Amino acid sequence: QVQLVESGGGLVQPGGSLRLSCAASGSISSINTMGWYRQVPGKQRELVATITSDGSTNYAASVKGRFTISRDNAKNTVFLQMNSLKPEDTAVYYCNADLRPTWSSPRRDYWGQGTQVTVSS
Repeated sequence: QVQLVESGGGLVQPGGSLRLSCAASGSISSINTMGWYRQVPGKQRELVATITSDGSTNYAASVKGRFTISRDNAKNTVFLQMNSLKPEDTAVYYCNADLRPTWSSPRRDYWGQGTQVTVSS
C-alpha cells in the first residue's frame, strides 16, 4: 500500500513563506515524476509544479519565480518552498507521485490527502 503524506500547510500573511513536504511510503519500486497541484472550491485542480527523478522542473506561470520545487530521492520526499505568497495562492495543495509499486507493476498516479494553505491578513 502506497501512501503520500503532506505537511506544512497553514495560515500565512501576504508576502510570507511556507514550505510544504510530502513523503511517499509503502511498497515503492521507483518514482518518476513528483509534483504539487492545488484546488479551490468550484474550480478544477491545477498544476503548481513538477519535478522528475533527474531534477527537471516545471512550474505554472502564476508561481514561477516565487515557488521552488525540490526532492530527496533517497527519502521519497518532495518539497515546495513558497515565497511571496499572495491571497490567490489560497487553496488545498495536493502532492502527486507517478510511481511503480513493484518492478513488475505498471506506473500509476498516487495522491496525498491535501493540505490547506491560506494566505490572508
